[in-house]
Amino acid sequence: MSDLPASIHIHEEGPREGFQIEPGPISSVDKVRLIEALSETGLKSIQACSFVNQRLVPGWADAEDVVAAFRATPGIAYSALWFNDKGLERALAFRDKLSLSGTISLSASEAFNRKNLHRSHAENLEAMRKQTALHLAKGVPVKRIGVMAAFGCNFQGDIAPAEVVRTLRDGLGVAAEFDIEISRLSLADSMGWATPPRIERVIGEVRSAWPDKEISLHLHDTRGMAVANAMAGLRMGVRSYDSTVGGLGGCPFAGQKGAAGNICTEELVMLCEEMGVATGVDLEKLIEVGRMAEAIVGHPLPSELLHGGALAAFRRAAA
Repeated sequence: MSDLPASIHIHEEGPREGFQIEPGPISSVDKVRLIEALSETGLKSIQACSFVNQRLVPGWADAEDVVAAFRATPGIAYSALWFNDKGLERALAFRDKLSLSGTISLSASEAFNRKNLHRSHAENLEAMRKQTALHLAKGVPVKRIGVMAAFGCNFQGDIAPAEVVRTLRDGLGVAAEFDIEISRLSLADSMGWATPPRIERVIGEVRSAWPDKEISLHLHDTRGMAVANAMAGLRMGVRSYDSTVGGLGGCPFAGQKGAAGNICTEELVMLCEEMGVATGVDLEKLIEVGRMAEAIVGHPLPSELLHGGALAAFRRAAA
């Protein structure tokens, strides 16, 4: 077990993750408004949109309009998500505004791979070879391997840590074919199977295999364990987390309608503040943005802090 990190990096995915699953319609104006409000909270990394098939993800049919419209704040890395050649070409049109980087994206669950991407593991590895070649040909760096369903799967059940290691090893094999140095290994709890002991086991085995690689966590709150899992990650020394303001979003391919989305950014920030771990984020501003997001989608979001408020405000009142 490691000491707590002095600080963490938060990759805010609320706009992309949230609006891909909301039944909507959510206007482009409101999407821009949320991105710009998040930019005023101290966050340094915001995933703004998805360049994906609008038939499968109609919530991001207006990706070009949103990226063209929002005002970028200097010092913030705005990113996007894509899954194929067409999506990459759409993103490349905004490379002056977006921070573009590629990912070797795999799944530790063969069943989820087929459900989510309609490919076997072997077929997905071949797709990643082709995608990596395209990224490099277009001048887009590839420094990250992402593993979905790293802690369990609704379609396959428990995922052994050894399977996560094997999946990462396959991804690193693809990277080696292109002489790429991978710096970050992202472990995603895509369907909310993680618990603190499972977090510790998986991170422990991954770190034993690659002690020089940064590990990041993408946690879902499907079963109310996301903050506990983040705590376990912090105690294991993990310094990089994906999260969504208000808990926007969820995985549309997880087979669990209505499940909570990612760990709420404001709850992650509060956890870190109370543990003395710096985030660089203004929690009270972030809570206000979460309330804005709740108004935009027109229904309650999972975050308890949107209703309970930050402790700092109550401490000031008590003093």
